Amino acid sequence: MRRRGKWWSVPVFAVAAALVSTSLAWAQPLAESTLETDGETLRFSLRAFTAGANLVDPAAPSSQVTALDTAKLLNRYLTSGAIEDAALLSNAPRRRFEVLRDYKTSVGDDGFKEVYAEYFYPENRVVAEVTMGNHSLLVWHLRESNRYAGQFYVQVEGKTFADDTPNPTRSALRRVLEAIRAGRLPLPIQ
Repeated sequence: MRRRGKWWSVPVFAVAAALVSTSLAWAQPLAESTLETDGETLRFSLRAFTAGANLVDPAAPSSQVTALDTAKLLNRYLTSGAIEDAALLSNAPRRRFEVLRDYKTSVGDDGFKEVYAEYFYPENRVVAEVTMGNHSLLVWHLRESNRYAGQFYVQVEGKTFADDTPNPTRSALRRVLEAIRAGRLPLPIQ
């Protein structure tokens, strides 16, 4: 009986390891939702993430399939100070590069890396992804300051980029983030 249990544990472990390598393995299925704000009904999909979804595996292949994949890749670049590579993950790369360069100059190399590493500390976590069409908002709960932060993404031709271009959908996602921060749209935090 004991031998049989060990035999089963190897395949189960292998399957679990394979699933953990993808961002969606940490997520619940999308749920359709609405929010009434400013006299408008916003329709979106909401996906909650389990604890640990934001942890970066340095051995995992780089990918831009999902917003969380891109966030993890962006984090790798930013925490190593590679602003040129990080800027290329934006839908407005020149502007993103200029903003990152100016910020890095103002806070120094160590300060720059520390700010972006915060999102991937084990005590912080990505709690949800809100999507409208091909636009996404990743919502983070930052435990030390007990606040929600958001990052905007857009999918273009099968790749997901940081969304640095003002547009109506991004503005609507910002209103969803404001509702989350105000407690009008509660998110599960474990």
